[in-house]
Amino acid sequence: MNQLAFRPTSPRQNVHTKFSFTPLTEFSSLFIAGRQLWLFCGLFLTFLLIILSSCKQTSANTPDEKKLQAEKDAILAVIEKETASFFARDYNAWKSTYAQTDYAFQAWSNKDGTFDASVGWNGIDNTVGKYINDNPEPQSSSHPIVERKNIKYKFYGPDACYLTWDQFNSNKQGDNFHHSKEVRLMEKEKGEWKIVCVAAFWDYVNPIAADRLKDIQRMDKESRGTDKL
Repeated sequence: MNQLAFRPTSPRQNVHTKFSFTPLTEFSSLFIAGRQLWLFCGLFLTFLLIILSSCKQTSANTPDEKKLQAEKDAILAVIEKETASFFARDYNAWKSTYAQTDYAFQAWSNKDGTFDASVGWNGIDNTVGKYINDNPEPQSSSHPIVERKNIKYKFYGPDACYLTWDQFNSNKQGDNFHHSKEVRLMEKEKGEWKIVCVAAFWDYVNPIAADRLKDIQRMDKESRGTDKL
């Protein structure tokens, strides 16, 4: 009985015992590896979707540079047309550059320290428009050379833009320039830019020699007055 009790198993039995659970073990390993792979793929796809969504949103919020430059060029063309048509005494062309609203505004400083201002299109038309009609002969500009530098644009949606710049206005001889700080507010009406606000602050006291102008990109000293409020 003791010999039978401690009889070694047969080789066939050993083989069966050794490999009886191997398929289940391999299946478990493959199942765990598969779960890990799916988890990795899921995380990767989620991360990829977040990146693509972010890129799409950034692209949607970033205006096309060519279109933006085209808008800037169109705005500047209207500003230049307003000035040119004034001196050409072309009333209709000058009028077409303005938004003819009750909140349109125009103001500039004078040599004697005063300023002129008009609020609303009727006010602008009754001053500048009347001047054009009362003096119909085309004139050469009192400032034949005008250079604009340091132009800053700020768009408020597709139909409104604020801009400011340093402007240098020559005398008739072209050997001296006066600096003015310019402000414009533009609105788009039926696809065309119109002037809503004109503000020009001139320094008549400190002329700039023409040979210095090429080295000036902007005016660092904006406060030059001595007798202030």
